[in-house]
Amino acid sequence: MNSIAILMAGEMQRLKKYNILTASFTVALLWIGVLALTEIQDLSMILPLVLFLDATSMAMVLIGVTMFYEKEEGTIKTLLVSPINKVEYILAKTATNIFSNLITLALVYAYARIFREISINLAMLAAAVILISFFHSLVGFVLTYSSRDFTSLLVGMVKYTVVLMVPVILEQVGLIADETVSNLLLALPTKASMVMLNAAAHTPELWELLLAIGYLVAASAILFVYVVRRFDEYAVKESGV
Repeated sequence: MNSIAILMAGEMQRLKKYNILTASFTVALLWIGVLALTEIQDLSMILPLVLFLDATSMAMVLIGVTMFYEKEEGTIKTLLVSPINKVEYILAKTATNIFSNLITLALVYAYARIFREISINLAMLAAAVILISFFHSLVGFVLTYSSRDFTSLLVGMVKYTVVLMVPVILEQVGLIADETVSNLLLALPTKASMVMLNAAAHTPELWELLLAIGYLVAASAILFVYVVRRFDEYAVKESGV
């Protein structure tokens, strides 16, 4: 646990060094700007959508950005001979992402609380952000493993967004109202993510919430095992050994 904390501190320094932390903070301010431009007084229903976009997309891109910087620095190569456990390395990166997403949550919630109206279960919202950020950080690892450079990573993210995120967003804003389509969307991890976030704003069907939580927990566990097993292969390939 102490090793993960040390690695997290190093990760935060790296984010600060390459202005990634500043960019992340700027994105949070942009979300606040979007909320400020809306004429909706009660933000309880729109806040889950904002956090959905942040906890999914930012989690994926931050993993990719930091790992490509590490590749340029030669850090990936040193991991092969360092005493750092790859599980700790992966957990430190995901924990740093979760911290970043929670900061965004705190900022947008504070804005809504001070300047608008909001009636939402903050604990449920935070729990949802943690699980969603963890899962999508692992997705970020998978996309990075299969990307030659940052451009190909972005292409992979766009594909993920179009196929798995856009349909859920369209349903959230009411452009998809067909019940059959809505039920089919339950097969997507992004739909499970949205269900958890929405549960903080209103009481969902119990079966739907339990399904969403179980889905993301199981998918995260499977993805974590895959990411850990593929890490050595990725490190060897990127180090040129």
